[in-house]
Amino acid sequence: MSTPPPEADSAAYLSRVVVLAGPTAVGKGTISAYVRDHYPQVWLSVSTTTRPPRPSEVDGVHYHFVDPGEFDRMVAAGEFLEHAVVHGSARYGTPRAPVRRALAEGRPVLLEIDLAGARQVRASMPEALFVFLAPPSWDELVRRLVGRGTETPAERAVRLQTARTELAAAEEFDVVVVNDDVRRASEELVSLMSSPRPPSAVAPGSTPSSP
Repeated sequence: MSTPPPEADSAAYLSRVVVLAGPTAVGKGTISAYVRDHYPQVWLSVSTTTRPPRPSEVDGVHYHFVDPGEFDRMVAAGEFLEHAVVHGSARYGTPRAPVRRALAEGRPVLLEIDLAGARQVRASMPEALFVFLAPPSWDELVRRLVGRGTETPAERAVRLQTARTELAAAEEFDVVVVNDDVRRASEELVSLMSSPRPPSAVAPGSTPSSP
């Protein structure tokens, strides 16, 4: 298990927003959970969604689960930093106020969002660091999606079609991190938060292409 940087050194961490996006089933939630458990100095945004929770998900920890009416109210009130319809069905959004509070406290902020949301954040917060989480290969991405067993065959087909488009967008991001190992990828992600400036390298490896 990695050792988080000591609290006394937390000032070395920049109060920057790091946006993590990537294709479906690449492991964004797994990476975020590892960061939450091992790096408490990093503040993780909890997205709001209209989709129903999966069996292992806890309201307020993994997502804020709301009905469409409440989501509409939040949109109308300007409460989201970004929001989008994902996979043609459920809606997701990043609440604005908690992000502002975390930045005001000087904490590094991690936003785990979809591609459309990342583009919205780039438009409003171009100073953020945008990280694309890529799978080791297309076949591995398909294996992960099928293996988690949370979608019907029809839903999987939609998600895989979306993933092809999402993989092609990797070049829009500042850095590509390949999720070939959860601990290694998480440590690389956190290390980017302490970089004096956004790196330009794609590391490690290259973004896999879809068939």
